[in-house]
Amino acid sequence: MKYTFRALNVGFVSCVCSQKSCINLYTPFARKFPASPKFKSLWVYWLGLILLSSFSTLAMAESNVVNVYVWSQELSPKIVENFQKETGIKVNYSTFDSNEVLYAKMKASQQSQYDVIEPSSYYITRMAREGMIEKIDLKALSNYHNLNPAFQHPEYDPGGEYSIPWVWGLTGIFVNRRYYPDDKITAWRDLWSARYHGALLLLDDPREVFNIGLLTLKYNPNDQNVSHLKEAYENLVSLSPNVRVYNSSSVPSMLTDEDVAMGIAWGSDVYKAQVENPNIEFIYPKEGFVIWVDAFAIPKNPPHRENAYKFLNYILKAQTAALQVTESYYPTANKAAMAYLPKEIVDSEILFPGPETMKRGHFQSDINDDAIEALSRYWQLLKLQ
Repeated sequence: MKYTFRALNVGFVSCVCSQKSCINLYTPFARKFPASPKFKSLWVYWLGLILLSSFSTLAMAESNVVNVYVWSQELSPKIVENFQKETGIKVNYSTFDSNEVLYAKMKASQQSQYDVIEPSSYYITRMAREGMIEKIDLKALSNYHNLNPAFQHPEYDPGGEYSIPWVWGLTGIFVNRRYYPDDKITAWRDLWSARYHGALLLLDDPREVFNIGLLTLKYNPNDQNVSHLKEAYENLVSLSPNVRVYNSSSVPSMLTDEDVAMGIAWGSDVYKAQVENPNIEFIYPKEGFVIWVDAFAIPKNPPHRENAYKFLNYILKAQTAALQVTESYYPTANKAAMAYLPKEIVDSEILFPGPETMKRGHFQSDINDDAIEALSRYWQLLKLQ
């Protein structure tokens, strides 16, 4: 709200006006005692009190909010509505479609405008290292115990101090058995077969694709050795003849409509497609696979820290997490939420694989700047093949 000041010819301010109202300070008393220094000081004092009161009221009105910046499709409007009804706190939320956009926006701002953000696992590592996010006081979250213990101390946040895991998933192989009914596919390396020339869908994501290149060479998908990344690149060049398309944004519809019949995809996308097309199968490769996690974090010096904690504690409710799963089909890191999910979701090996399968998984972690630069360079070269 903008304020303007009108000066009277008696030499002091007469009123404080906003676009909608005017506080009148001009009185007959003022006419009787024009513009003496002591009188001016008295009026400035009272004017200060009035302005302070006005701005405090505005600040209080704006303090009952929480500003949230999340991945698209990962925060149900119903959750927002329910939180606002329960707490009276207004949720201002906006969305992003890549970690790079989130990171750049946070890096460019000296003072965070957000109270809660939702980076992916490997950006949690980076942002914590660079002092961009705060340690979370877990004792202030009464619902923290609802989290699955497997997600409380992940590789990307070993102390579990900087993030609250929200949704997660795994990357694997999909195959449409209508087109490949008898093919025995158990490993990433099987995709290199000449039989699949020009048939594969690969995710349009450098980390995901290079994860495969590294795993088939028996390297960790979080490997930061530049020479190993070069080997992975050369390995992936040999896969290029089999690649039909790189795509990440419309995978469920492409699988459902049978635009592609084999490739790599996130499990949640395959599950969505499988509901419409039962010919689709999902496979966890024997070399291992990557587990991605999108987690909530609190930026350094958030404008509404108390409300940020209230929001996180609400997110940790079992019913809240279950609602998100039923709307998006992204697996939840909230163990207590499983009791509120339909049996067909809980029993899905695509969404919630068993302990033996999970042992082959690798939480995606951050890599150093040299590795990022090499990965970016090799990614551009690979897509030119």
